[in-house]
Amino acid sequence: MTPRASEAPTHARHWVLVFAVTLAILSYVSRVCISQAAPLIMRDLDLTQVQMGQVFGAFGLAYAFFEIPSGWLGDWIGPRKVLIRIVLWWSIFTALTGWMWSLTSLWVTRFLFGAGEAGAFPNLTKVFTTWLPRRERLRAQSVMWTAARWAGAITPKLVVITLLFMSWRWAFLFFGSLGVVWAVFFMAWFRDDPHSHPSVNAAESALLAEAGKNVSGHGDVPWRRLLHSRSVWLLWAQYFCLSFPWYFYITWLPDYLQRYWKISASESGTLAVLPLFLGGLGCAFCGIISRRVAQAVGSVTTSRRLLACSGFAGAAVMLTIAIQMKTPLAAMIAMGFASFFGDMAMPPAWAACMDIGGKYAGTASGSMNMMGNLAGYAAPVVGGYIVHGQPARYTYLLYLMVAAYALGTACWPWIDPVTPIDEK
Repeated sequence: MTPRASEAPTHARHWVLVFAVTLAILSYVSRVCISQAAPLIMRDLDLTQVQMGQVFGAFGLAYAFFEIPSGWLGDWIGPRKVLIRIVLWWSIFTALTGWMWSLTSLWVTRFLFGAGEAGAFPNLTKVFTTWLPRRERLRAQSVMWTAARWAGAITPKLVVITLLFMSWRWAFLFFGSLGVVWAVFFMAWFRDDPHSHPSVNAAESALLAEAGKNVSGHGDVPWRRLLHSRSVWLLWAQYFCLSFPWYFYITWLPDYLQRYWKISASESGTLAVLPLFLGGLGCAFCGIISRRVAQAVGSVTTSRRLLACSGFAGAAVMLTIAIQMKTPLAAMIAMGFASFFGDMAMPPAWAACMDIGGKYAGTASGSMNMMGNLAGYAAPVVGGYIVHGQPARYTYLLYLMVAAYALGTACWPWIDPVTPIDEK
């Protein structure tokens, strides 16, 4: 149908961003809450730091293993069914976390929680490729990741407040129930194909004509081209480097503040906000300036490389400064700005997955997120072994994070973030 000249596009596509933002918030609340509850869990279940590191790592391991299958499934049958399954699954295992009784039971539950949550962001990326015109996608990624980081930022304090009214066991049941509400509303409103949605008029449908090529039914992923793409491999590497320090912020950070700096749980809950809050600002800042940078340099490719390299390099410098600080507040401010710069690389990375992946965006972004979550397994487990019984060794772990940021900087000059893998 040809839209009338006087007809303005509706804005149904913006509701997709609302669902993405709320899902990102719930995802990060459900995965970050365990870090603040960790001291209580370790006390009640008699766990060492090495064992708790293994529990943290169970999530990242399962999340990594199931990223590509979940992303591919979204490409094949559409993200609606996959996202509903993801949210209900993770909600159940978030709630069950509160009723575990041993290291083994807790590890298995967190592994299954990670398996359930895997694929959420690749499928949201798939949603963006079908529901948003190209010019709106990077900004949408920026908004979504800002919300995700800020959700992680407020979670430590939210958990501290929640634990004033209930035990850590009931707190996990409370956090698990939130996803069920989201799934009900999403199931009622969302459609895989925006052109079939009753709220989308002809003008908006025409606006999304190109995006319509990316609707489900693309299970025939060109694996050979994917695996032979230098840009894909470097996207994997840079995301591992970006995620390794970030998983410290959502796992060992409260313990670092309480044992290395010897401050209370309440104080650590306040200071732990800074890395994720400022990381969210970094995502937002990148989204705001990305179009202007692209116009200034005359190239989307160059602008994405410039933003990502600046982010990684700035993060390495600020984290090095944080290690030299003499007070916890100064250290956390510097660490917060390390997170700010690091998260400037998030929107370019996910936008690159949308453009490189095209109609296979779910699979492409799932593969990148798989590598990020292998870092999610490695960081807490390696961290647990490094600092076990010796809080002073947190300095070694932080320098390892600096090295990861430096390696991420070296990846981006060689990435082509715009050319699709199936381009002839």
